[in-house]
Amino acid sequence: MIELLPPWRDRSLDDVLTICRETVEDTDFPTVARWRAAGGKVLGHFQVYFPEEIADAAGMLPFKMRGAPIEATKAESHFGSYLCSILKTSLELVLSGRVELDLFVTHPICDAARNLAGVCGRNTSYPCQILYLPQNPTSAHSAIYLRDEYDRLRDLVGAIAGHRVSDNALRASMTVFNRNRALLRELYALKRNEPWRLPVDEAWVLTALGGLITREEHNEILAWLMPRLAARDRRPQDRIRVVFEGGFCEQPPLDLLRAIARSCYVVDDDLLIGLRWLLEDVPTAGDPLRALAGAYIDGSAHSPVQHDTRKPKERMLLERIEAAKAQAAIVTSAKMCEPGLEEQVVYTRALDGAGIAYFVSEFEENMSSFEHLEIQLETFVENLLYE
Repeated sequence: MIELLPPWRDRSLDDVLTICRETVEDTDFPTVARWRAAGGKVLGHFQVYFPEEIADAAGMLPFKMRGAPIEATKAESHFGSYLCSILKTSLELVLSGRVELDLFVTHPICDAARNLAGVCGRNTSYPCQILYLPQNPTSAHSAIYLRDEYDRLRDLVGAIAGHRVSDNALRASMTVFNRNRALLRELYALKRNEPWRLPVDEAWVLTALGGLITREEHNEILAWLMPRLAARDRRPQDRIRVVFEGGFCEQPPLDLLRAIARSCYVVDDDLLIGLRWLLEDVPTAGDPLRALAGAYIDGSAHSPVQHDTRKPKERMLLERIEAAKAQAAIVTSAKMCEPGLEEQVVYTRALDGAGIAYFVSEFEENMSSFEHLEIQLETFVENLLYE
């Protein structure tokens, strides 16, 4: 296993958390550079969900393209000013040479994201593709369709890797990713049950880390961290429990999450939901691509970008709040995000109908000032605590 993180074993919990945070915040993405320096190839994939097992089974590093808090000086000329920031900064990472890829894959989650592959492909020397996830997961043919789409992707990845991706290699990767999903469920269970031990900003860092390193290495560090996080000597404070909704694609600045953590306990969220998309272990027996497709159709999380009539977004939000024993919701959206802004209307109506308090806001990944928002949030929290 190629180790991409700086040396972290035999360090204190605080030191390891600092290493994780600095790795995630480094906009030069040193883990990707180390992987390439060792001769590895990289598959970059845009939000929200991508079957990373296929890249891993080929020996490639699946790198989650989630933008970055950088100036999109080169990308601005390729996208209009009315589009969300994550599209521009993800393209900027490529055009500026901050990351070097061998394949880029995006998804038609919105009109702008659909065009990202074409824009990227015209300005790079490597393939840029769209993975067409089923628009109607309830169709009787959706799993078959998705299995064939995954097979197309496997052929493409194999051609770039220089060898066919075998079923056995896929099953081995699925086992690693099953372990990773189990550890992330454990991480979120700690945040939900004892949020004073794991604030939302730290949970975000530890989740985001998985998009920058191999899952074997991510599993190892999460397994080391979990018992130490659970044993932290911290006492609960008088803070309300909230669910954060609206971070499915563009991610809020880490400092914004820290500001929220100072006011309340975020006990559940949809941050980086693509890394936690499959809710249960994927069976490794039989056809692995069919198993991955079936897990996407029948065992996945909900999101505004998946049009599944079995999972109405407003009902899923209410269920998330109830399961987390939350007292309120923070309903956010990235600026210029059409799916996110549309969902805010649906969410707030449902919350009004259920009598659940909520705080509405917008964010952008390169925000740098949070004082005004933090004052508003503190006022919201105090009204709930002392009403």
